[in-house]
Amino acid sequence: MLKKLKTSALLTTAAIAFTAPTMAYQAGDILLRAGTATVSPESKSDDLNDLAGAQASANDNTQLGISGTYMITDQIGVEVLGATPFTHDLEGKGGLAGADIGEVKHLPPTISAQYYPLEPSSKLQPYVGAGLNITVFFDEKIGDDVPALGYEEIELDESIGLAIQAGVDYEINEQVFVNASIMYAKIGTTATLKDTTGNDGALGSETSVDYDLDPMVYRLNVGYKF
Repeated sequence: MLKKLKTSALLTTAAIAFTAPTMAYQAGDILLRAGTATVSPESKSDDLNDLAGAQASANDNTQLGISGTYMITDQIGVEVLGATPFTHDLEGKGGLAGADIGEVKHLPPTISAQYYPLEPSSKLQPYVGAGLNITVFFDEKIGDDVPALGYEEIELDESIGLAIQAGVDYEINEQVFVNASIMYAKIGTTATLKDTTGNDGALGSETSVDYDLDPMVYRLNVGYKF
């Protein structure tokens, strides 16, 4: 009798484990992802308008990235991506190699449609997405080496461009998952160096450079399904 009870208990436990709910994605779910986001821009810009052979570059930067996806259907979602402000040092290349051009901060909010091709109940959920990136530059600071060239300020234009992404979620339990993703964003700006020391405070000369940052964005996250 005891043996039968033990066998029955084991079978019941196995059945419960087998039928335990998974992290199945369903219409109406909200997927929150948070973790590191590293922006890695292109290595150099076009030539400065008035300085042939002189370019600018921006270094990589890592910040806290946060995104939320709303599942419209079991396999299609809409994601809104944000982050704490990224800070990039602008350095000279070519004829300005090693020059400290300045520093700039930016926010790159992005909205994307995502497609999850596997069955909603799969523990592994790869996805692809495409959307629109809006990058706002602010708090621009002139570098130590630029005043010697005759310029006192630097400004960067805002950017609107396409973004494509690919990623994968892996279930830890019914609600928690881990995530890795990569995104390419089309970010182009015009950086303008200005001389504000003209007579009587009038605007002096200026030069500009077109810079397609076009960064790769790498993310590692922990996620939670609501």
